[in-house]
Amino acid sequence: MASRPAPRTMTVTATRKVTPSMLRVTLGGEGMADYPEGQQGGYVKLRLDPLPGKDKPVVRTYTIRAQRDGEIDVDFVLHETPDGSHGPATDWALAAGPGTVIDLGGPGPAKPLPEDRDFYLIAGDMTALPAISVNLEALPRDAKGVALLEVQDEADRQDIDAPEGVEIRWLVSPQPGTRPDLLADALREVPWPQGEVYAWAACEFSSMKQLRAYLRGEHGLGPDSLYISSYWKSGLTEEDHKIAKREDAEAA
Repeated sequence: MASRPAPRTMTVTATRKVTPSMLRVTLGGEGMADYPEGQQGGYVKLRLDPLPGKDKPVVRTYTIRAQRDGEIDVDFVLHETPDGSHGPATDWALAAGPGTVIDLGGPGPAKPLPEDRDFYLIAGDMTALPAISVNLEALPRDAKGVALLEVQDEADRQDIDAPEGVEIRWLVSPQPGTRPDLLADALREVPWPQGEVYAWAACEFSSMKQLRAYLRGEHGLGPDSLYISSYWKSGLTEEDHKIAKREDAEAA
């Protein structure tokens, strides 16, 4: 088995608010030397400072929203926990500025949409918005479908260069992770399309399970017609979420 490439040291070149709940961090510097091309939609592993009393770095997974010559963009959802705090990756992003350095693992592969389907059903929350945006923008211009996107505020809508035949419906939920039925209920309101359907969904764990029950359980979509994943689980760290995902996969 090939060994993983060593993490690259990246330098923050810019940060900006994309919407009230989304912060974009642009990374460049010497770590971009010989960086593989076409990685938008893939993922990176941020290696953050260890938590107090721990030795290992905190690792968090994020999508590459865009790639240009010598730099990549990574988007961070600004969501507070009930006690008003953020996760370690969001804290880092909020504090970062030009010149801040960070070690980055990856890039890992993207999960793109196949280009030959008659209709696309897309669902996701803000954690999946970067990947969904990349996927929609890469579709053939004559593609048709519906994308259901959960955001925290009306002002969190983003401009996405999707094909004209792909309708984007924005769903507002101010407290992420509190309405696991939102995406699945909205998807049930979409008349089931004719022809070959491909569904792509990524969101909070409980929401993912409801979408899976509908798409796989009720409509029988298999691996060649369905990509579905949970990107996080309300109340759990990424490490504990990985355990929950593994247990769920084994049970399913």
